[in-house]
Amino acid sequence: MDEMTQRMKVLTECDGVPGHEGAVRAQMKSYLEPLSEELVMDRLGSVFGVKTGLAGGPKVMLAGHLDEIGFMVTQITPKGFLRFNQLGGWWAHNVLSHRVKVKTRKGEYIGIIGSKPPHVLEAEERTKVMKLKDLYIDIGAKDEADAKEMGVRPGDWVVPVSDFFTMRDGELWAGKALDNRSGCSLAVEILSRLQNEQHPNVIYAGATVQEEVGLRGAGTAANLIQPDVAFALDVGIAHDTPGSESNPMKCNMGGGPLVLIFDASMIPNTALRDLVIDTAEESGISVQFDAITGGTTDGGRIHTSGIGCPTLSVGFATRYIHSHNSVMSKSDFSQAADLLTAVIKKLDRETVDKLIG
Repeated sequence: MDEMTQRMKVLTECDGVPGHEGAVRAQMKSYLEPLSEELVMDRLGSVFGVKTGLAGGPKVMLAGHLDEIGFMVTQITPKGFLRFNQLGGWWAHNVLSHRVKVKTRKGEYIGIIGSKPPHVLEAEERTKVMKLKDLYIDIGAKDEADAKEMGVRPGDWVVPVSDFFTMRDGELWAGKALDNRSGCSLAVEILSRLQNEQHPNVIYAGATVQEEVGLRGAGTAANLIQPDVAFALDVGIAHDTPGSESNPMKCNMGGGPLVLIFDASMIPNTALRDLVIDTAEESGISVQFDAITGGTTDGGRIHTSGIGCPTLSVGFATRYIHSHNSVMSKSDFSQAADLLTAVIKKLDRETVDKLIG
């Protein structure tokens, strides 16, 4: 397993839902420390490694996000089942009968999100869209007292169970938390590629917390760094699966890095967009584009921080996001690293000033 793939395996198999990113943060720190002059953290737990190419040069922020979607225990029923809230966006039908880990003060327990066998479904239930509030987690407890004895409390967090794996002889990466451990890994990869390269700026590469519940760490991290230009590194949606043919955006897994030209919280800086596209053309890298109205990235909070910051979201067309198992292309990841490394080398003070000229 090559270094990029191994890093993705380690990061995706870490557990960290919004508000509980500690294990992922520790792993990111272990990757960033050897590549950085210092690490900086905000008080919510976002972490960034700093690398100076030119002292006094513009600050360039590369932001993945540490958190993955998951759940929080809200109630223990008299029979010992666990009710829960979502942390991040889920479709209920993606979780039925899936395994989860319930993290308690006495350790973690495997649970199953309960579902009815088809034999007992009423006719109207067969076509009904389930609601998350009606679902529960079964951890095998005898009753409420037993669950409490196991250490379960309201507020405990729950994470999907899914190991990292590869497909197509290693060309595809799959597993949980590709959203957004892939962005975290991309920040590390770019910082690694710049170790022996000249760049006319100061790089802040790392990841934020609590993106999935409202871009919270992006705001505090941007307030800390005060970047002059920023890239939100995140997954996008692949529109290449059956049933997606009618989508006007043609984003194919393996088709090259994805540039988000519009989302629910950000219209990206046009000059920065053009700089990325022009650099891709110079480098022979195919770039794909997406525009979404029902989602967003950390760029939505970063670009309005301070007095404003030219920002662009760059990532990868990824299948089945916000589920137990997503799939993305290793080549898309590598080309995104090539592209952004080349762009960063161009971001001197004059170029950055022209982004808002």
